[in-house]
Amino acid sequence: MNKLLKNPELRNKILFTLFVVLLFRLLAHIPVPGVDISAIKEFLSGNALLGIFDLFSGGAFQNFSIVTLGVGPYINASIIIQLFTMMIPALEELQKEGEYGREKLNMYTKLITVPIALLQAYGIYFLLSKQGVIPGLSAFETVVLMASLVGGTALLMWVGDLVTEYGVGNGVSILIFVGIVSRLPTSAMQMFSFVNMGNLFSILVFLVLTLIVIAGVVLVNEGTRNIPLEYGRRGVRSQKVNNYLPIKINQAGVIPIIFAVSVVSVPSMVGSPLMASSNAVLQRIGTFFATYFSQDTVWYNLLYFLLVFGFTYFYTTVQFDPEKISDDVKKRGGFVPGIRPGKNTSEYLSRIITRITLAGAVFLGLIAVLPFLIRTFVGMGNLAVGGTGLLIVVSVVLETVRQVESMLVTRDYDSFLR
Repeated sequence: MNKLLKNPELRNKILFTLFVVLLFRLLAHIPVPGVDISAIKEFLSGNALLGIFDLFSGGAFQNFSIVTLGVGPYINASIIIQLFTMMIPALEELQKEGEYGREKLNMYTKLITVPIALLQAYGIYFLLSKQGVIPGLSAFETVVLMASLVGGTALLMWVGDLVTEYGVGNGVSILIFVGIVSRLPTSAMQMFSFVNMGNLFSILVFLVLTLIVIAGVVLVNEGTRNIPLEYGRRGVRSQKVNNYLPIKINQAGVIPIIFAVSVVSVPSMVGSPLMASSNAVLQRIGTFFATYFSQDTVWYNLLYFLLVFGFTYFYTTVQFDPEKISDDVKKRGGFVPGIRPGKNTSEYLSRIITRITLAGAVFLGLIAVLPFLIRTFVGMGNLAVGGTGLLIVVSVVLETVRQVESMLVTRDYDSFLR
């Protein structure tokens, strides 16, 4: 702490980040006019997909504030750009151009964010209006509502960039972190209510599970498999240089959970409108969706787990290309001891990543269905912060701590040189 206070540059970065956090919390309580907040809160209590949006917006969805969409559209745009980078050679080459390439890809991400935010804003308005949560609005009022939501997302993107440049940590990650942490008072109130009801044992079990999840997230996020590499150098004497290729257990982060919850929540969202249809076939389909795809059912959570498992493998395959890595190692004169360079190395890396991803996929799947498991075995329902929230919070804390330590080490190194 003394080092932080004695470093004026780092101190100013922390103060600026805290100022942005306060600004974000203020924006989350400025509602869009003409909306019944209590009706929206009641509707969100039974919807998993919109509950994820509310999680990322820090409760702004419940208040239907100008930052209701949060940074969700930006996250979706980032995922799209990452997928396109693997499929479009021009974007792949741009990614290799260092700082200039990253700035261009970031610009493309922001451009894609705007139409995604427009679609999400209209989709939310359409859904809430069909459910009777929002009364019918005129064309002008609809435009104002959508413009407010899109403008809030654009404002958060700008603020996030400012935190990344002038503050501590990644700006978008910090905003998501703050949004999740802001839900902790709600969780604390739920715990106190359980204690008053005589459920002290359930509270203790929940706290133990929380500690286990946090420890598991740290281990999986930080866990790597180091593949030994050897590089031969030519000179007066032949010399071997040993190195390692680290492969993370969790290559995909929280992205598979975001993908999976978007897919698995669609049947429950369309179930109610179909049940209200006059067509008997559509009514039966809607009843089936409402019965078997409710977030409290075993079938819903089983499908949720399988989707997270599958998306983890899919995203890891997109992110980690064994052939490309094998070629890069070969071009630099390196090889894995006991493995021939080229095709054999590629097959070896494929086997390693397949086995490691199995552990990461199972872990993410359990994290995703953790709220259901807690409701079933502990009896605590409607938790404000679940497994996904803990995963994001711990990941952001680890990333920010590493950045602060790097700044302190750089400062000490510079002072040593002087």
